[in-house]
Amino acid sequence: MFSRALCRCTFREVFLRRLQGRRLTLAELRRGGHEADTGGCCRSAPRVSGIIFSLRRCSSVSSMRKLFVDVDCGVDDAQALMMALAVPSVQILGISCVQGNTSVDNVCKNVLRVLKVCNRLEIPVFRGACKSLLGQTVSAGEFHGKDGLGDAPDPNAPDLDLVQQEGAVSAMIRIVNENPGAVSLVATAPLTNVALAVKLDPSLPQKLKGLYIMGGNTDSRGNTTICGEYNFAADPEAAYIVLNEFTCPVYIATWEFTCRSKLPWDFCEGWLAQDTEKARFMKQIFQHSMENQFSERIEKELVAGQGFISCDSYAMAAAIDDSFVLETEERAVTVELAGNCCRGMMVVDHLDLLQKSHPAHILKKVDLNSFKKLMMNALR
Repeated sequence: MFSRALCRCTFREVFLRRLQGRRLTLAELRRGGHEADTGGCCRSAPRVSGIIFSLRRCSSVSSMRKLFVDVDCGVDDAQALMMALAVPSVQILGISCVQGNTSVDNVCKNVLRVLKVCNRLEIPVFRGACKSLLGQTVSAGEFHGKDGLGDAPDPNAPDLDLVQQEGAVSAMIRIVNENPGAVSLVATAPLTNVALAVKLDPSLPQKLKGLYIMGGNTDSRGNTTICGEYNFAADPEAAYIVLNEFTCPVYIATWEFTCRSKLPWDFCEGWLAQDTEKARFMKQIFQHSMENQFSERIEKELVAGQGFISCDSYAMAAAIDDSFVLETEERAVTVELAGNCCRGMMVVDHLDLLQKSHPAHILKKVDLNSFKKLMMNALR
């Protein structure tokens, strides 16, 4: 990886020394120095081209959008990951796994399966929390199957030996600190790992470019408890810590928002019909969830009716492309930790009684045409 310091060193020391004091014109630089008129400079010309290539590569690397992703890899996490992996300007520095849609070991397996089908097994995967901060577990209802990916068999799945020895929380802290101000954290799971990270390194939020969350709700519409969205209800204390202690820009794709931003099933049919290995993989793991969505229980959970809802992909799209988000509501938010019905519910402070200095950006409207393109590209 090229750093700015390395680029400066290359330009000052290598470029100037190798050209032996002769200054090339801008035209000569663009042509790689091949029109230099002295023998010594002609011999140096290929090196000039190499240096210019290095500088261009440095610029390209520095312009990459760097992400660290925290998942409980169900099918929509897989969809979000595949979306990001298909964008050349996005660099995923690491993926941390947490108990949620399935066990943390299954989550690790699922992430590796996604990386394999995308030919990206070089991306490090880290094992994280196997239970919530208080030790309880909240069932995801096997919506994505017992294994999180529709119980679709995969005899050639990558071995868990590929999971890094370093823990997820340690890796999250290390990678953000190695790239201060450059990393966006995308969290599409219960926020246990993220809460533990900020408790171990309270300065972590100030070093992030932004935090993108799929979770919470604004209308007290639950999909797990009466008033709780799954990712927040699965670990309310973790969600409370994150919403209160992360002072970097925080963007939240809530349950109701994702439902209201659904795509038609006709789009999903065409999406899965692409003649690629990725599309065939997605069709196999998505079948269980698609069938479940028409169950009586899920029909009650849905806001604004049926449609193709890839919840986690909205948070990922916001992290990938700033222009994707068209409208947000800036409000202080927190999480209810008590109550028989409301524990785990995201609370929106419309009266500014919390007096927070860091309101969250709650997604309200996004560019669905752009979203469709990102989704289609994910399976190409």
